[in-house]
Amino acid sequence: MHRNSQPAAKGLGRTTTLLLIALLLLVMVVPVVVNRDAAFVGTDDAAETAITQIAPRTQPWFTPIWTPPGHEVETLLFSLQAAAGAGMVGYLIGVRHGKAGKAHLSGSDEREAEE
Repeated sequence: MHRNSQPAAKGLGRTTTLLLIALLLLVMVVPVVVNRDAAFVGTDDAAETAITQIAPRTQPWFTPIWTPPGHEVETLLFSLQAAAGAGMVGYLIGVRHGKAGKAHLSGSDEREAEE
């Protein structure tokens, strides 16, 4: 007789998934709606402004090798970098999950052979 030592994993229900998606959309939309006239700038721009206010005579330590032709290109490169990082993290999580699944299966095969 085969005994399952772990309860079956339950996925998220449809209602929970829809609520999480709605919450995600709410978190993304509310700041834009509340601050319609706000200038959403990056932290680099904010840091440069703060440094200029604190110490106006500060000079940069170096100059960039290449400057993107516009903010759109800079945003594209940043997005590609973020996507590549997320892909790597997802791949590593998948590999670890796969290894854990194989170890679990091989352990249950050994237990069945003993019974």
